Amino acid sequence: MRRHWSLFVTATRYALIGHARNRFAMLLVVVYIPVWIALAYVTIPDRAAPFRLRATDEILTPPGNHLTQITGALNAVTLIAGFMMFAATFTGGAFDRRLAMAGYPRHHLVLAKLSALTLVCAAVAVYATAAAGFAWTPRQPLMLAAALFCAALTYGALGVVFGSVLRREVEGMFAILMISIIDVALQNPLSSSGSDNAVVRFLPSYGAVQASMSAAFSTGPVARGLAIQLLWLLGAALAAFMVFRRRTRDALPPERRRRTPDRPGRGADAGADTRAPAHAPEPGAVAQRVPPN
Repeated sequence: MRRHWSLFVTATRYALIGHARNRFAMLLVVVYIPVWIALAYVTIPDRAAPFRLRATDEILTPPGNHLTQITGALNAVTLIAGFMMFAATFTGGAFDRRLAMAGYPRHHLVLAKLSALTLVCAAVAVYATAAAGFAWTPRQPLMLAAALFCAALTYGALGVVFGSVLRREVEGMFAILMISIIDVALQNPLSSSGSDNAVVRFLPSYGAVQASMSAAFSTGPVARGLAIQLLWLLGAALAAFMVFRRRTRDALPPERRRRTPDRPGRGADAGADTRAPAHAPEPGAVAQRVPPN
């Protein structure tokens, strides 16, 4: 048990170090989130923006700038989590394959990545919630943080998928950027008149948007929105696990795996019969065969 714990802690530590070395992502967390939320508060008019929340079927009338802050926070956390996990998976893919082929348990590597992703998303969600509530207080701040956390986890898992299947860095960055923009923009009542359309229910952050809107502007339950988002999260996490498992699979053919020695000291002739012959020749008989000098 101690060995498994040591392997898990070591892999988690290196995963967190890899995220910390991504200075661009750290800059996005520290600067982009509060700047984007502050600009939405200052530039968007504060007149009421009524819309129908599908999760609770109630009409909410929040100020337009507050509404844009929430959608901006969702867009920021999904982009950052997706970028960070894509970059970590894309740049560390070869190293993960070498570790797996050297015998490092793949389950420990996967759990370490999930643990690092969870810690990063939790910190980003809390930071974004604090930035959004700097000028005003959401009705349910803890539930708002939970919704942002689930959205970030979902896009983090998608980042692992893109980092495993795409071969160019620009492709993954563009895919995450466009999916996040389209996903959140179509659900923003200020930018889309069809935000309550039935089609938006199939978007990746639909549950998080519903839960965050309810948590920010009402005291209604948010469990339904979080449950929907958890379904997306489980699907994305399963896809990430499958592509990671396939990427780190053993590339040796089956016949070479069977030839691998089981114990030290046994070479290519390990399968040979090393027992003495049943009728070994006597030493004298061997000596008689040696010709004299």
